Amino acid sequence: MLPPELPPLPALTRAEAEVIDRYLDVVDLLGRINPGRDGDTYGALRAAQALVGKATALRDALALMHRRGETQVHAATLARALRVLDGERRIARVGLPPRTGSR
Repeated sequence: MLPPELPPLPALTRAEAEVIDRYLDVVDLLGRINPGRDGDTYGALRAAQALVGKATALRDALALMHRRGETQVHAATLARALRVLDGERRIARVGLPPRTGSR
């Protein structure tokens, strides 16, 4: 059985697509670093080390967008792209997990 087909990505400029990709790279690393989630310190350390390069790439993608005259963030379109790329699940790993126990 084939997995369900994903909805198509909205039309994005090349610069917008690069921003979305680099943003999700940063989010994935932040999720691995999150001290509120299970994991090991070595994995978090490696993610923190990689974060510098990914944040730089995100900055560069945003700078390119700005230089090209793309000065407005089209939030609804970019949010749709994030949802198609499983952004909700990936971004949720950055936040605190739900409470468990008596507190």
